[in-house]
Amino acid sequence: MLLKDLEIFVVGTPPPGWGGRYWIFVKLITDNGVVGYGEVYASSIGPDAMRSVIEDVFNRHMLGENPENIELMFRRVYSSGFTQRPDLTVMGAFSGLEIACWDILGKAHERPVYALLGGLMNERIRSYTYLYPLPHHNINDFWLSPEMAAESAVEMVKLGFTALKFDPAGPYTIRGGHHPSMYDIEKSVEFCRAIRDAVGTKADLLFGTHGQFNTAGAIRLGRRLEAFDPLWFEEPIPPDNLLEFENVAKQVRIPIATGERMTTKAEFSTILRTGGAAILQPALGRSGGILETKKIAAIGEAYNAQIAPHLYAGPVEWAANIQLAANIPNLLLVETILTGGEFHLKLIKNSIKWEDGFIKAPSAPGLGIEFDEKIALSHPYKGNRLHLEMAEQGCDYQKDNKFLGGAPPRKV
Repeated sequence: MLLKDLEIFVVGTPPPGWGGRYWIFVKLITDNGVVGYGEVYASSIGPDAMRSVIEDVFNRHMLGENPENIELMFRRVYSSGFTQRPDLTVMGAFSGLEIACWDILGKAHERPVYALLGGLMNERIRSYTYLYPLPHHNINDFWLSPEMAAESAVEMVKLGFTALKFDPAGPYTIRGGHHPSMYDIEKSVEFCRAIRDAVGTKADLLFGTHGQFNTAGAIRLGRRLEAFDPLWFEEPIPPDNLLEFENVAKQVRIPIATGERMTTKAEFSTILRTGGAAILQPALGRSGGILETKKIAAIGEAYNAQIAPHLYAGPVEWAANIQLAANIPNLLLVETILTGGEFHLKLIKNSIKWEDGFIKAPSAPGLGIEFDEKIALSHPYKGNRLHLEMAEQGCDYQKDNKFLGGAPPRKV
């Protein structure tokens, strides 16, 4: 059984676009007709350019190879061009292709992927969601309203969620980490207070940031949040200085979580060795794929760290996250888009089952999903924006910092 053909689907997400503006899926076909699907979570370049990267990685390092030889293909890609260092774009391309290889192997052996990784450890997988606007909420006002966030939190707890994430401390800017404004600090405290008052101890609070702050600013904000006992303080500083996470972790009494923008065990092991994080959040479509992320989880296990796979992408990466989560002993929880996401579930024919805050480990072969190519082809991405983008303007210290969530409203 050898890898023979590649197809790529760049799928635009319909409004409101939870999960990003578009998703990149890959389809691999073997010479004996077995098909596997993967998802690439790499957004440093546009989808047309990314398509070329994916094709080059496949044609150069994987075409004609046995899909079982994942270690060999990983080392080829990781070393490509005399590098042997983490590369978000190249490893993002490989990650999606590697996930598709595991889908092929599971189908060929008629077993779910986790069975090939060491078997089933977690039959029920705890999940969490961001707080998103309810139908009666104004989408522009929601991100700045502690009251609306609390209403959403109550509804999510009613559905069964036991952990809820929110990020009121924008903006995300190209300028790197900054000191939070007093407005952003107080707004963050108000969000924590309103949500904690609304849900009590029925749900963990997951305080999300996206590398907005410098070290001193993260410590300053984190100390104000300690009173609300969040389960984690997510990516408080930019991921380009892994050593500085240690300083935040030592001075803030909230577990530090990070990893969605990191790739390969090289980066994750660095932050573990310094004590910079207690919770790792690899995105499997970027972190190196399923096998590499299992290695990351194993290194984390040795440091008493837990794994919480990240998801702000499509349903194939979600499926890969679930297969890994079903297998590893140091799982904390996995991210979902609400209870699975309307468009996410449509693309995979509702083949992942979410119920009462948990996901049931799939028993179907491979990734355990049915990918609907007709739906994918009927939603091509026609824009020229990136999956996610950061603001150019810096933090405003005189008035509100507006933030429209991970998918600002669109006209089309």
